[in-house]
Amino acid sequence: MDFRFTEDQLSIQSIARDFAQKRIVPVAAELDAKGEFPLENIREMGQLGLMGIEVPEAYGGAGMDPIAYVLAMIEIAAADAATSTIMSVNNSLFCNGILKHGTEEQKQKYVRAIAQGEAIGAYALTEPQSGSDASAMHTRATKNANGDWVINGKKSWITSGPVARYIILFAISTPGIGAKGVSAFIIDTQLPGFHAGKTEPKLGIRASATCEIEFTDYICPKENLLGEEGKGFSIAMGVLDAGRIGIASQAVGIARAAYEATLQWSRDRKAFGHPIGTFQMTQAKIADMKCKLDAATLLTLRAAWTKGETDKNGGRFGTEASVAKLVASEAAMWIAHQAVQIHGGMGYSKEMPLERYFRDAKITEIYEGTSEIQRMVIARAETGLR
Repeated sequence: MDFRFTEDQLSIQSIARDFAQKRIVPVAAELDAKGEFPLENIREMGQLGLMGIEVPEAYGGAGMDPIAYVLAMIEIAAADAATSTIMSVNNSLFCNGILKHGTEEQKQKYVRAIAQGEAIGAYALTEPQSGSDASAMHTRATKNANGDWVINGKKSWITSGPVARYIILFAISTPGIGAKGVSAFIIDTQLPGFHAGKTEPKLGIRASATCEIEFTDYICPKENLLGEEGKGFSIAMGVLDAGRIGIASQAVGIARAAYEATLQWSRDRKAFGHPIGTFQMTQAKIADMKCKLDAATLLTLRAAWTKGETDKNGGRFGTEASVAKLVASEAAMWIAHQAVQIHGGMGYSKEMPLERYFRDAKITEIYEGTSEIQRMVIARAETGLR
């Protein structure tokens, strides 16, 4: 892995950092307090190329590589994790899913608007009865006389569900054969039979809208089947590998923001006549924070580099993605916890962003595969046992 970033990678990082500091940081606390979706910022991010970083220019994207995506995600997440969640779903799950498995017509029709921030994409796998066990889903897709698909069922915890125009949906098309009976579909939420439920009240990433969605005799045109019939579960798992790199990047951004705030606080805050950064216990925590942050950053970049190599040469990057997500998410939670502790009462106050970092960090250990699932994925890959 070459640690020297290219001009393109540094350029998108700079664009993301500048936008984050000027447009996101000033409103992040207010958006969090109100639970308000940052629609205008998302549109501007699309114009800057941030909503389709790996999308080829032919489909309206920036045409960059996975490392460029990671660098940009970290900058956005350091400013506001909720905004980076929306960015991650658009990039890693929706656009990546269509680009990897869609027809040329599907790519032209559905990727451009999402990559340019003109519309929002979503990814619907989880159901009320099935989270980590995604193969146990109940949503059904049956063919009608015209060959179109009639979809019925519910999906839960759908990021951007209340505002999404297009959704990648997974449903059972052949009952009774488990994961081999799952197919993937592209959903237009403006067609009859689609309903978005109430927005979920969440602990963190509150400006990212999450809801349950329901399908009642929804007619999905046959040309909106994504990939081959019966290949939906493998599509879902492959797309989640890319998604886990996005969440690892998000976790690194949260961790970095908490760490940098703690460094400044340790210099400025005095106790017993000295900066608290001179106390050995504080120094030990800062040293551990630095080590965990660097490890998370490097593992995330390794996963991105590996994905870039497999994009060109074939192969898999799932283990590297799971390692990165596991280490980065747990590092973010630990670093945010220590940051609140070092800030004392001010860390607990909404006058500073530390409590938001703490609340936001938790979700990185849960969505797109819990820490427990990541450990299972890693162990199975290493041992060859199931």
